[in-house]
Amino acid sequence: MNTLTFPILKLLCDGKFHSGEAIAKYFNVSRTHVWNALQDAEELGVEIFAVRGRGYQLPNATTLLNPQTVRACFESPPHWLQLEVHDFLPSTNSYLMHHMSTCTHGTCVAANLQTQGRGRRGRQWQAGLGASLTFSLLWRFQCGASALSGLSLAVGVALIRALHALGFVQAKLKWPNDVLVDSKKLAGILIELQGDAEGPTAAVIGIGINLHLPHHLKQQIDQPATDLTSMHGQAVNPNTLLATLLIHLKTVLETFETEGFSALHDEWSKHHAYHAKTVKMLMPDGREIQGLVQSVAEDGSLLINTDHGLQRFVSGEISLRVLEK
Repeated sequence: MNTLTFPILKLLCDGKFHSGEAIAKYFNVSRTHVWNALQDAEELGVEIFAVRGRGYQLPNATTLLNPQTVRACFESPPHWLQLEVHDFLPSTNSYLMHHMSTCTHGTCVAANLQTQGRGRRGRQWQAGLGASLTFSLLWRFQCGASALSGLSLAVGVALIRALHALGFVQAKLKWPNDVLVDSKKLAGILIELQGDAEGPTAAVIGIGINLHLPHHLKQQIDQPATDLTSMHGQAVNPNTLLATLLIHLKTVLETFETEGFSALHDEWSKHHAYHAKTVKMLMPDGREIQGLVQSVAEDGSLLINTDHGLQRFVSGEISLRVLEK
């Protein structure tokens, strides 16, 4: 990527027009260099308004992540946290998986712009500049992967705690790894594991939360979606949000490691968006199963009353949707 691209974008984050001449003078480069840098930004999916006689402008004023600002949001220094904030990454999960051997427990990697974020079932997480908070947290467990059943649900509890603490009390949980508001997707979780069957196991916990989705991004999402700005009526500071999420993630993950999902089961169930609702599940082999959601088990599996009686489902590659009446 052009080395000027993000410095210029940071200048434009005030939401005001900046002339090409003023930008060029500020960085001591030619206007052609400015134009090329902004072309690179547009190729990365950043929407920029260019108006003859006025210059360049982002659609909205945008607050970017800053590691010092994030750390300042903690009541006491988070010595356990190793925080990296990148201007641009294809995927925070992929970055952590690739650098697993050199990253310590508690490493968090966040990106102001992520262009190839991944969700479950091969989906792409849509995230433009200022549109989403995208980050991944490395958490090392001493147990094997088989003992981490229900981890994505535990992470969901942390997200709910953080969102409710910030006033977003409408947020609910969708099994196994989404946060919904009025049946619209607000956030998603993607967990990737690396380690031996008997342990220890490293978990890369990827989280994406919609901050302010522009119309063109909403059109690219294959399900109804919402964002925090729509809920709050004003922009949410991603630095405060990230710090609050990390505080609750640490607490929940420590509980999960010592007590398992069973210690968080009742809290997850309290916020279950699809409890006692009729749903359909698209299975990996193409079959569709319908039934009435009963609850989640203490290992995190979903219990559904179907035509064949009470059945238990693990997350895998199941796609879950509520049936409209």
